[in-house]
Amino acid sequence: MSQPGMTIIVKNTTRIIAGFIALFGVYIALTGHLSPGGGFAGGVILAAAAVLVVLAFGSGFAGRIVNEPKCHIWDGTGAMGFLVVALCGYITGGFFVNFIPIGTAHHLLSGGMIPLANLAILLKVGAGLAGAFVALSAFKYGRPRSIRRVGREL
Repeated sequence: MSQPGMTIIVKNTTRIIAGFIALFGVYIALTGHLSPGGGFAGGVILAAAAVLVVLAFGSGFAGRIVNEPKCHIWDGTGAMGFLVVALCGYITGGFFVNFIPIGTAHHLLSGGMIPLANLAILLKVGAGLAGAFVALSAFKYGRPRSIRRVGREL
């Protein structure tokens, strides 16, 4: 009996590459204030790593790592993190005001609160896109069973 997912070559390559893709997404989010990128671009790259795992191993195995309830939790965590960053600025003087000292220009710690906001957006976008893909990958043959059943009754 064959195992679900793709060939052993694709699975082994995914084991090596998926972590680097996720790490690159975090890097893009953390350095978004220094170069093109940011939380949204990093989140899309992070979701691409999750999509790669689902495609390579099949939705059954990958469902233990990337599943819809976990994606909802991380999506909510990203939204709450973004709200916390905005409210911490409110405590120091105004809504979404920088509350972290700005360092030397063109250095990693020069963005103030922007890297924190980018990390929150990374979680929100990455989990949202991965959750959407996982939800869509659950449908077999293009439509769920409940719709097929209703169609037969009519």
